[in-house]
Amino acid sequence: MLYLIGLGLGDATDITVKGLQAVRSCSRVYLEAYTSILTVGKEALEEYYGKQLILADRDMVEQGADEILKDADVTDVAFLVVGDPFGATTHSDLVLRAVNAGIPYKVIHNASIMNAVGCCGLQLYNFGETVSVVFWTETWKPESFYDKICKNRAAGLHTLCLLGENRKKIYEPPRFMTVSQAADQLIQIIQRRREEGEELGVTEDTVCVGLARLGADDQTIRSGTLRQLASCDLGGPLHSLVVTARLHPLEVDMLRVNSEPDALKHLRMIDSSTYTS
Repeated sequence: MLYLIGLGLGDATDITVKGLQAVRSCSRVYLEAYTSILTVGKEALEEYYGKQLILADRDMVEQGADEILKDADVTDVAFLVVGDPFGATTHSDLVLRAVNAGIPYKVIHNASIMNAVGCCGLQLYNFGETVSVVFWTETWKPESFYDKICKNRAAGLHTLCLLGENRKKIYEPPRFMTVSQAADQLIQIIQRRREEGEELGVTEDTVCVGLARLGADDQTIRSGTLRQLASCDLGGPLHSLVVTARLHPLEVDMLRVNSEPDALKHLRMIDSSTYTS
């Protein structure tokens, strides 16, 4: 049996009881080590689970999946994923490989950023397409995430932005994008498109929400304009950014709980039960 087990968002204790029982019954346990991170390291997980963990990087999962699936038809193998197992499409590929090899599988779900983002006060059914914001380089500055945000806002839907990371180069320390860096890149796009005379779907005064270390004891939530979040320090990784669209009065009240000064002063009423910025 192949077990795909979600670890949640915080630390070693966020695994479910069912997930922990499965881990302890497996002969091999792989820890997926590239789509997200916990607030604790591999050693803390091994101590709590009582199992040695094998780190599985992107190359192993996407190109060496046969190694993970080896003998899984006759013994139990676990594949651990921070958040929920299906938060990344890579893991669907692993399931398909198992099915094609005649290996049974079982998924044990857990919390992920995709549902935990609701703690910021925005209602989950008001979200549109999730986007990824990548690190720019001197020669590569994609803007497709901005266009998707604008498309969501035109439909009245909030956008969850998953922020980039760079852990590919072993000779460099890992980099995790901050809310301020993501906001700065968005503002650069806005300024450039304004200069070109384009009608803007997002401005520096659009209300956004910065999220850091969601699920951890020191999680941080900060609502403010895009301009305010560009200079906001939310601490260590992982960060996410939400760009709001149409807001229900209850959502506005929840945003005030964690808002920067005057963050919501640019909100305007569309009708008796809807605000926007």
